[in-house]
Amino acid sequence: MKYFLYARKSTDTEDKQILSIQSQLNEVRQYGVQQGLEITQEFQEARTAKSPGRPIFDEMIKRIEKGEASGIISWHPDRLARNSIDGGKIIYLVDTGKITDLHFPTYRFDNSAQGKFMLNIIFGQSKYYVDNLSENTKRGLREKVRLGEFPGFSPIGYLNDRNKIIVDETTAPLVKKLYTLCAEGNYTQDQLRKLATALGLVSKRRKRPLSYSNVHRILTNSFYLGLFVYKGEIFQGSHPAIIEKKLFDKVQEILKFRSRQSLTKKHYFVFRGLIRCAECGCQITAEVQKGHRYYHCGKKRDPCPQSSVFIREENLAQQVKEAILKVALDDRAFSYMMEELNREITLSNAEKVHNRVSAEIKNQEIDDQLKRLLDLLVRGVISEEEYKREKAQLFNKKFDNLDGGNPDGDWHERFKNFLTLAHQASYIAAEANFEAQRDFLRRAVSNLKLLDGNLIVSYTSAFKIAAETANEDMGWVTGIEPANLLSHSQTL
Repeated sequence: MKYFLYARKSTDTEDKQILSIQSQLNEVRQYGVQQGLEITQEFQEARTAKSPGRPIFDEMIKRIEKGEASGIISWHPDRLARNSIDGGKIIYLVDTGKITDLHFPTYRFDNSAQGKFMLNIIFGQSKYYVDNLSENTKRGLREKVRLGEFPGFSPIGYLNDRNKIIVDETTAPLVKKLYTLCAEGNYTQDQLRKLATALGLVSKRRKRPLSYSNVHRILTNSFYLGLFVYKGEIFQGSHPAIIEKKLFDKVQEILKFRSRQSLTKKHYFVFRGLIRCAECGCQITAEVQKGHRYYHCGKKRDPCPQSSVFIREENLAQQVKEAILKVALDDRAFSYMMEELNREITLSNAEKVHNRVSAEIKNQEIDDQLKRLLDLLVRGVISEEEYKREKAQLFNKKFDNLDGGNPDGDWHERFKNFLTLAHQASYIAAEANFEAQRDFLRRAVSNLKLLDGNLIVSYTSAFKIAAETANEDMGWVTGIEPANLLSHSQTL
């Protein structure tokens, strides 16, 4: 009589249950020798038996149906089946005589009515064990979620430490740096991916450079705010946040409107994509003629007379330099305005304390609303979808309160950044670094147009006030009125 040997472990992960298969084979082979059983072939499989669909098991059953063997030897009946379909198939083959004998070192089988009945009970117990284990696991996961513990692997920037998630002091600063770079709005998706690699961010499991989807997942994951999503519902996590909500929201806005730029251009034109035609509104394009770079209207909508007006890159760069110098801030004005700004910050500290206390009170009210919302769900007053939607809105309000309840953000910090940038303007204009000049314009200018070879500049916020305050000879380097600009600083 010929037998097939079947050994199985429950997971296909190589580093888990690594000794399970080999130990089964050793025990069953020795048992086969002791019982004088002829084993014609061995089948090994790393797949759960909770549900049907094991390819190696199915192949073995088909070969038994063809008559290649009439018996199976395995460590225990639960190695053969933990679901009703596969268990029923084994019983049916015994009934039809395709299987005439089953051998297990841990269980004695008799090919009789009572033997098949007992085998059916063993298969049922195996299924019950799996189902019960699943329910216990789900209950444990639900309890973890209620305690604010994320029931899964943590993303880059965090580590799974036993039963809690902690900040990875090595990669968390790199994740925050990636957020900061993205918030600047000057990088394409491909450039962000390369920057992530340069920072040293790699995938957690395979330690490979991050893909586009990996980078996008990092930049859109609310886990870094101290939240997590489980089965479509948002929860407050017990893990610490590493990204402020203000920075997170800014990154989401940039990702929403940013389009991937083409990186397959033959020539690189530093000012292309920055300026529009003042007559037709099309983008100003560029080309190379006789070794020089020229800019002109791209005339992609309708024929435009400006398309025949060319300006060399050197002449355009000179106008860019003049536009930057017009809003440059000298050392005296910079020092004075920083002193004024610091005085404003000192005066606003008391108000910030008041706002913080108010935010705590509002957050307590939101927590009470969350409890009442959960009570409405339990009582069946609202649907689960309504509960999830309202809960997400309340969490968003709660984080807005943590940011100080100021939808415009911290104007002091923005104004300080403006002063620093304006102070650097004269140095940026003096250098022959077109990339730095272009980046300055992206931050200081809302609109750039070209008409008859002349650059028309529209400044943003405080830079506009600075340009309007400038005198005709020296800009506002010497003719500035700091108090006037400071009074308009909250418009930044």
